[in-house]
Amino acid sequence: MNIGVCYFPEHWPREQWEDQVAQMAEAGLEYVRMGEFAWSRYEPEPGVYDLEWLVDAVDLIGDHGMEAVLCTPTATPPKWLSDEHPSILRETQDGTTLEFGSRRQYCFNSPVYRRESARIVEHMAERFAGHDAVAGWQTDNEYGCHGTTRCYCDDCATAFREWLRERYDDVDDLNESWGNAFWSQEYAGFHEVDPPRSTPAGHHPARLLDYYRFSSDSVVDYNREQVDILRGADDDWFVTHNDMSLFGGYDAYDLGEDLDFLSWDSYPTGHVQHARGEDATADDLRAGDPDVVGIDHAIYRDAADGDFWVMEQQPGGVNWPPHPTQPGEGAMALWAHYASAYGAETVSYFRWQRCDMGQEQYHAGLRNQDGSPDRGYRDAARAAGELAELDEMLDGDAARGNDARVALLHDYENLWGLDIEPASVDFDYWDHLLTYYAALRRHGVEVDVLPIDADLDTYDAVVGPTLYLADEDLADSLDAFAHDGGQVLVTVRSGVKNEHNRLRPTLPGPLGDVVGASVEQYEGYRGDADPEIEYRGETYSFRTWGEWLDADAADTVATHETGPAAGTAAITRNERGDGAVTYLGVWPEQPLADAVVADFLDDAGVPTTGPLPDGVRLQRRGGLTWVANFTSEVVRADAPADATWHLGDGEVGEFDVAVTDAHLADVSVDTR
Repeated sequence: MNIGVCYFPEHWPREQWEDQVAQMAEAGLEYVRMGEFAWSRYEPEPGVYDLEWLVDAVDLIGDHGMEAVLCTPTATPPKWLSDEHPSILRETQDGTTLEFGSRRQYCFNSPVYRRESARIVEHMAERFAGHDAVAGWQTDNEYGCHGTTRCYCDDCATAFREWLRERYDDVDDLNESWGNAFWSQEYAGFHEVDPPRSTPAGHHPARLLDYYRFSSDSVVDYNREQVDILRGADDDWFVTHNDMSLFGGYDAYDLGEDLDFLSWDSYPTGHVQHARGEDATADDLRAGDPDVVGIDHAIYRDAADGDFWVMEQQPGGVNWPPHPTQPGEGAMALWAHYASAYGAETVSYFRWQRCDMGQEQYHAGLRNQDGSPDRGYRDAARAAGELAELDEMLDGDAARGNDARVALLHDYENLWGLDIEPASVDFDYWDHLLTYYAALRRHGVEVDVLPIDADLDTYDAVVGPTLYLADEDLADSLDAFAHDGGQVLVTVRSGVKNEHNRLRPTLPGPLGDVVGASVEQYEGYRGDADPEIEYRGETYSFRTWGEWLDADAADTVATHETGPAAGTAAITRNERGDGAVTYLGVWPEQPLADAVVADFLDDAGVPTTGPLPDGVRLQRRGGLTWVANFTSEVVRADAPADATWHLGDGEVGEFDVAVTDAHLADVSVDTR
């Protein structure tokens, strides 16, 4: 469990480097990540290279007992490259060319840019191959950030047509599969198919879904070219990429197949504002939401079988959220602990020193622009020391964050399909996923977040929120899991569409037999509607979406109480072999989510801690349990008498953490 930092030596006079690097080592940092935006310094003119300044910086890092993580610089092509080859620039749907002057202005499908990217990566890889201080590489930086996954230029048009030719037998197959008879959208040949550029009304949903798939594949292919170059130069290097929070521009599971592990960039006070909007609490604005942070940890951890890094950790106030709040005292150490508890090998703060130029001047660093320590420096140094001590106590496979018995299914194509046709302005895939992840975590349960084709054999319970494009293979997998004694929970809008984004004849499509119920009608609700159901003798509210179910073979366990759905089934449970499948036909508010999840976990035999206080979460790794308090209130954690507190004690202060060797299920938490 290591602490690192992101460093930009090119931003500072050479005579300051020695002191800066010495201060990093003094703080207990292990890794220094550099170079993701420095192409113009590596190659100031076409074919004229200057990497010796970076070699000097890497040498300095090695001399102080740390290791460097280098980055390919392709997120920021230099001006001369854009001027010589304007075809590399990305085009938006309306045909606007994204010009030089920011970052991420390139097109993934530009043959010229792929050639130039390979050239600079090859040159850097050859120069640093065998360098003892280089641990590994990050490819590019935040693929798709600023909405740049999808381009609509002529190069993309050519690549998309080739992608379609490989996917469909002929154009008649494409027309039939998409359903192009609608609005006279049939094609006479693949050469007529363009990217989905701006149109008067909405695009054909099948065309959009395939374009999203194609664009994701383009990112994966582009990344693979860089990975192959780096691995060919030095097979001792690891190769990773830094993804983003609740990001669905491409399929991270596909990207991860070519990498040693995935990384992601964690900015809790910013991400919670995007995820929760005006519903973010005062404590959220100081420390973030532990479940928004946690689900990202879980996605990127489980995508690589337990290994992940936080490549950028928030160091203080940042420049891009709607409200640039200051983290609570201690929160920046709390975040490092929380990531480490989930299984992170390294947490790297972004950045070492606040920059006094460019577009990120209001983004804090561990040190202020004058070099003096900022609040984050103290938290990072504290976390480095505490984690170094705890690291020696870990048992077993320390890289694995937990031994979860519950899996939550997550899928990028389901996300894309729902984004294309949300049907309700308030229906958001990530928000729905978080409803269930948070309910599970409030019960003290550890959760693996897995792709829908994952092996489920080691789990007792599986939750599938909005399996929108569910097919026969997934239905068979869930049915077999239930027959073997597992508990399955499926939620609204599952089995709605086929792989071409076309409605199934009946809902929930291929899941119908497994669920034992069908959807007769559905309805979207405004925020002020307050619809209700009756569940096990109690009345509960739900929101956003509700379905009227016909319990064909299942038992009805909840019924609608309001509106035209009154009296119809809202939740069903279907016995399948030694297990059961529950279908939750409404989007629950928190009390209903907690009640259903509690019963579901009880049926699965998964031990729980009882409801945890809001903002407090437990996480276990390597024989240790972290009690993470994301609130401004002091909480009390009780553990068995024979347990030892290895960090702190049972009283956990505001925005703080404590660590015990008690098993997670044996720890209870209450507000003081």
